[in-house]
Amino acid sequence: MPNGRRVDAFVAVGSNIEPARNVPAALDLLLQEVRVKAVSTMYRAAPVDRPGQPPFVNGVWRIETDRTARDLKYAVLREIERRLGRVRTDDACAARPIDLDIALFGNAVIEEPDLVCPDPDIRRRPFLAVPLAELAPDLPLPGTDGRLADLPVCRDTQGLEPLPHLTDQLRRRIAR
Repeated sequence: MPNGRRVDAFVAVGSNIEPARNVPAALDLLLQEVRVKAVSTMYRAAPVDRPGQPPFVNGVWRIETDRTARDLKYAVLREIERRLGRVRTDDACAARPIDLDIALFGNAVIEEPDLVCPDPDIRRRPFLAVPLAELAPDLPLPGTDGRLADLPVCRDTQGLEPLPHLTDQLRRRIAR
């Protein structure tokens, strides 16, 4: 549901089931709904608290949208997840073909039971903070006085393996 006001937002992307297929497919579907302005470096990282699962591919995409945060999350991102085969369960750490979350929505601070921005994981998960800071290092983290690049978690790149081939493939898609 468009609101008439354009907002820069950042979408966190993750996949550990066929990421070479699902991440580009998610981008193609997202491009049908919003303007994707930038793609961070994509990284391979071990799953959190699940050593038996395959590694995740993670990154962040900067978008421009006139949708509300709620509409973006539920009508666009969740619909893309559904189309790519994601089934949500009570297990928040389950393997998944695609995971799309709003990391930042403009400078909004939203604290609702089913919608929180900025994503609290920005402060503790390098696979989210590092690519986010790559795209917007000087952006103030909404609700704080600090810049994204100044977060201590942004210096923790251990365990993040850059995926230049996938990154280049995705960047070519948004340049068309």
